Parts: sequence; C-alpha cells; structure tokens
Amino acid sequence: MSDFVIAPPPVPAIPVLGETALFPVRRVYCIGRNYAAHAVEMGHDPDKEPPFFFQKNPDNLDASGTFPYPVQSSDVHHEVEMVVALKSGGTNIPVEDALTHVYGYGVGLDMTRRDLQGIAKKMGRPWEIGKAFERSAPVGPLMPVSECGHPDTGAITLGVNGEIRQQGDLNQMIWKVPEMISYLSDYFELAPGDIIMSGTPSGVGPVVRGDELAARVEGLEPLLVKVV
Repeated sequence: MSDFVIAPPPVPAIPVLGETALFPVRRVYCIGRNYAAHAVEMGHDPDKEPPFFFQKNPDNLDASGTFPYPVQSSDVHHEVEMVVALKSGGTNIPVEDALTHVYGYGVGLDMTRRDLQGIAKKMGRPWEIGKAFERSAPVGPLMPVSECGHPDTGAITLGVNGEIRQQGDLNQMIWKVPEMISYLSDYFELAPGDIIMSGTPSGVGPVVRGDELAARVEGLEPLLVKVV
C-alpha cells in the first residue's frame, strides 16, 4: 500500500562522470552578481553589496544537452556558472570547514528570461518567473573532489556557435565557494544534495533557437547544449 495519495514525483538528479549512480538534488541556491564585471554590466556597484541568493527548483536542472526556448519570453540569456554539489551540510558552518561538505563540481547554465526578470525587478517582485522556469538550468556531469580537487582559479567561458561570449576566471569571484557555503548556512540548514550555482562572469546575452552553447570551466567536464 502506498504512503502517498498520488504517485511521488521522480527525484531530480545530476549525472556523475564515470558513474552509473546519480547525485540526488534537494535544493538549488544561486548567487547573484558574484563577478564584479557582471555586476557592473547589470548596473550595480559590486563594492557596496553583500551577497544575495535566489533559488531555482531542483527539477529545473536538465542534463539532456538541449534547452527548449521557453514560452512567454523573447529575450532569454545565457549565464555560465560553476556548480557546487554538497555531500553534507548543517548550520553556521565556519569558512575554514566549508569545503569538507563539497562532493564535487560541474558546469551549469543559469538560463534567464531577462525580459520577465526585468519587469519583476522594476516592480520589486521575486525573480522566479525569470529564473525558475522549466529546464532553465542545463547542467553537465559532476566531477567528485577526488578527481578535480577544489577549483578556485581557472578559465570560465561560454561560447555560442563557436564565438566566445563570456570569459572570466574563477579567481574573480567576489564571494569564494567556502564563503558562499558559510554564508548560506547562517540563513538556511544546508543538507546533502544541495547545489550552489556560483555566479557568472560578464558577457551575458541572448540566445535563439538553433544556437549551440559550449560552457566550460577549466579542469571540469564541459557542457554542450543546443537551443531548440
């Protein structure tokens, strides 16, 4: 006899490089404006802002290699990010202990309905309508820490049809991975299966159907996505 009145939904999960078992996802935290140049291009002063986070839904993650252009938008932007996957969590995690909670890293895209996000910003409303739509987070396979270490420097790039649009370095992150984990744990109880999308460098811009995106973080498995 089932414990649920309807069939429970599938557990959102991300592939792990070289493994058949998947990484189950509990929550997805995204940091905003974590590269100074991107903050500037979005009209903000990075020197005056504490970190802030928004969330995508776990089932927004998509490892299929395709991104369906979403409805109700005519201005969808790419944002390449390093993905951090947690194997453990807690509250009030010290910065110096934060990396012990990391399972591995990957490459992801925070696809954004920029027109709808812009309307929400002007009206002082939450960003979910621009950020947390179906399949809005294409993601590549995770690499365990045992394989890739803890990347804190190295190129992060996004190419569209062979042309580099976004280019930066992980060392340009305003808030580093340990600081993000520690900060989040002061406000939320982090847990195994939590994902942190660690921000995007400058150069965000629109995509159209037929575009081929190549998202890369040095030392990690690249993510190739086609807009359909």
